[in-house]
Amino acid sequence: MDSDENHPSDSGPSRKRSSSALQLGPRKKATSSSPLVLHGRHFGRTVFALCNYPALLTAGILRLEELQDSPIEDYPADVRREHRVFVDLIDSYPGLLDRLTSGEEEDVIHIGELLGKGASGSRGDDTKTLKSAVLEWLVPRGQAVIPPLSRNIKSDHRFNHEVTGALLCPAGLDWSNTAIKLGLKSGETAVRGDQWPIFLYAGYEYDPEDPWKGLLKSDILICGFKHVFTSPSSVDKEPKATRSGNAYLHGMKSVTKGSLAYIATQVRFSLSSSSVFSRTDTVTDSENFYHSILDLLEDPDESEEVINLMTWWTRRIFPNSSSLQRNISKNSALFKIRAKRATLQARANINTT
Repeated sequence: MDSDENHPSDSGPSRKRSSSALQLGPRKKATSSSPLVLHGRHFGRTVFALCNYPALLTAGILRLEELQDSPIEDYPADVRREHRVFVDLIDSYPGLLDRLTSGEEEDVIHIGELLGKGASGSRGDDTKTLKSAVLEWLVPRGQAVIPPLSRNIKSDHRFNHEVTGALLCPAGLDWSNTAIKLGLKSGETAVRGDQWPIFLYAGYEYDPEDPWKGLLKSDILICGFKHVFTSPSSVDKEPKATRSGNAYLHGMKSVTKGSLAYIATQVRFSLSSSSVFSRTDTVTDSENFYHSILDLLEDPDESEEVINLMTWWTRRIFPNSSSLQRNISKNSALFKIRAKRATLQARANINTT
């Protein structure tokens, strides 16, 4: 994916995804540098990657006024997501809402451009480093990719190579079937972004009777996540957020839904034959893929599976995180204090009934 910058739309906020703020804007360079740029780098990686930030901020401020008269539940799903991203953004940067509401329109646009510069910059940096790094994770260590894949030119990737083709083959299709392989390679069989590739699954195995089984738990995703968030050198080591890693620098102690969707999108793009991320690239369809992963992770009906998945990821990447519930030693003072408190509460409950 490239480092396209974002700019505000000239029109008001739209309720159609095609013109949503949660899509990339056209190229626009932001020359200033500030803490907002650094914040945009992390926010894009962990909350929402494909934003038009000036449009997001402008629409969000207007919507705060609208919400005084109508609840957010009255809005379409894409607008509700856009507003959640806006709220996450202003909550994650102290004083940002005051700056937005007290400033002029030009100030709002400038703040959005700085955030967008950070988000697109980190996206471009990750795309560049993952392009060659992912080649080390395609086959078990010590084995060679045959024929070799170019580290600089991606024209031999995607369905043009046996290894990347097998990983990108949509779950449910058999890459070993000659007719299917030829259809994918020729483009006769089109693959949309919401047709998820087999590499998302643990062991690259898909169970059509249990499509949640192993989903978003593959080794290549774990390598990609460590590469971006805990440092490239941590990929082959025990999980640990190094002092130079992005997670450590931003105080990240758990895996977020946005970060998981971001890494899945980055790895998928690295395996593709496209060299530049583009909204008009219907072949790679990265934006649709990214949205489809988030759609699942944010679906209330899938909350049990999603909670288990995010806990699994946080244990895998941040095993010492305070966000994880630790087992307390039974012979510890803490265990005895909590046991006594539980006994007292149980007695109190009995006395009130």
